[in-house]
Amino acid sequence: MAVIISGSTGIAANTATQSIDLPQGTTAQRPASPAAGAMRFNTTTLQTEVYSGIAWVALTSQSYSASYLVIAGGGSGSAVGGGGAGGLLSGTASLSGGTTYSIVVGAGGAGTTAMLGNSGSNSTITALSLTAIGGGYGGGTNSSNPPASGGSGGGGSSQDSYTSGGAGTSGQGNAGGQGGTTTAGYTAGGGGGGGSSAVGGNGSNSTNGSTGGNGTGGTGGAGTSSSITGSAVTYAGGGGGGFYVYNGNGTGTIGSGGSGGGGSGGGASTNATAGTTNTGSGGGGGGITSAGNYKTSGNGGSGIVILSVPTANYTGTTTGSPTITTSGSNTIISFTASGSYTA
Repeated sequence: MAVIISGSTGIAANTATQSIDLPQGTTAQRPASPAAGAMRFNTTTLQTEVYSGIAWVALTSQSYSASYLVIAGGGSGSAVGGGGAGGLLSGTASLSGGTTYSIVVGAGGAGTTAMLGNSGSNSTITALSLTAIGGGYGGGTNSSNPPASGGSGGGGSSQDSYTSGGAGTSGQGNAGGQGGTTTAGYTAGGGGGGGSSAVGGNGSNSTNGSTGGNGTGGTGGAGTSSSITGSAVTYAGGGGGGFYVYNGNGTGTIGSGGSGGGGSGGGASTNATAGTTNTGSGGGGGGITSAGNYKTSGNGGSGIVILSVPTANYTGTTTGSPTITTSGSNTIISFTASGSYTA
């Protein structure tokens, strides 16, 4: 057992291997008028600190490894093209004790009955310089209304000339599929939106002449499976393409959404479906006839940000009401809206 000896020159300890317990408390509980040289352990920042006479100064800086999953909001479908999935970033990073990691969760793009939809919004962890790019909206009914690029790109336009899918962001997602073409009496499918693991499928053309035919919307690109929460969940699938019916002749087949929550496309009489909330998946492309009968395209799914930290290091200091769970020796912090975590 350690022995503490008071002397005229201060306090000395013998050579025993025990420890001295420092006063402990949160940042808010710091003494109001400390003397210079006062020392304590800050339970908010998990650091030992000393008062310099002007400010509290950390003596140590704890850092630990954490896993992250950052997914942006998915793009909505447009008149026919499926929406691209939000960008997906995953990996590990070192968190520094006392640092506040501000988090923004991107919204999905809103569906529409107009020619072009809306891209999703970015998701970020600012102190780690991580930005997942929102998914691109799908294309309209001709080459004058092309799809948008994004984390994953929107599916291509269809009608009198096809349009390539929007570009994806390297390391985050993939391009959308190409749209089909049509002439009088034909139908053509819009391209599927890109997914985080695969490009969107191409829309196809009908081929049986002026009596009508069956164009098919492209399938949304596949999403990515992650087990960061302790269970495998697939995120960031692309939206399926809808189809365009020219002069009211022919029929079409909607494109299915990509794995991971992508919405399915719509048709001349059917609205598209939305990307699944908090997966960053793209919304389905709408349907349209040449008479201007626009069906509603699907909303993009909102994003999500997840941190997995060792439970032994978890501080419990968060804002924004994230969902807190555990898996093995880790604590999982899932943000479905903006907030922060202080390491």
